[in-house]
Amino acid sequence: MERLIGVALLGERVGRSRLPVENAGNGDLCLFIEPYGEDFYLRPGEVFTVAPEAEGIDVWFSTIVWEGGITVWPYEEGDPTKIVLEYTVTDANGTRLECGHQRPPKPAGSDATELG
Repeated sequence: MERLIGVALLGERVGRSRLPVENAGNGDLCLFIEPYGEDFYLRPGEVFTVAPEAEGIDVWFSTIVWEGGITVWPYEEGDPTKIVLEYTVTDANGTRLECGHQRPPKPAGSDATELG
């Protein structure tokens, strides 16, 4: 039996092994997924969902909120030694997103290392 932690979000059920992230702010929000350091950028009003690739595993999420973003660590059964390595990030339509989705361009003359 599926355990629910919330109500329907954009027409889909929200289970404990799914983490919806909504950007309710006015600027872009970086969703950073560990352990690989993959980044996905949400524009204002967008909702992305982080979920394990495999069905039927119990995933808990540890989150760190920082200015301009949120970092997510998915753990199997809430055990931080059992990091979920295979996960998906989807948009509100269920489209699977790739690392760097909507990443803003580097400023001209920037020597910052590019992620992903």
